[in-house]
Amino acid sequence: MRGRVEGVMSTPLLTGKKLGVLLSTPPQHPNFIPAIALIRAALDAGVNVYFYCIDEAVHCVKTPEVQELRQRGVNLFGCAYGAHQHGVTVDDSAAFSGLTVVSDIIANTDRFISFN
Repeated sequence: MRGRVEGVMSTPLLTGKKLGVLLSTPPQHPNFIPAIALIRAALDAGVNVYFYCIDEAVHCVKTPEVQELRQRGVNLFGCAYGAHQHGVTVDDSAAFSGLTVVSDIIANTDRFISFN
């Protein structure tokens, strides 16, 4: 059935909405998979997603799962300070930035969720 996402009917009401997602845990943490699943479902429903990886989640930025989301149109941000602290190379795999971007995402999205 067209518009079906893992048992949830997508709706035109979601198209163009903005979702902010903050992740602070590394890829091996149990919160990584649900965060990725939520973002995939949101993309499938036509939602614009802003994904910020902070603290240990900077290790997630270069994972195949996250880069696949980026290819699908996710606005991907990595914490520049966190990258420096955790030895992650700052490159073009994400827009590495500071906490003002998190503030902007919170202020300018329709919904914001954090996985800690």
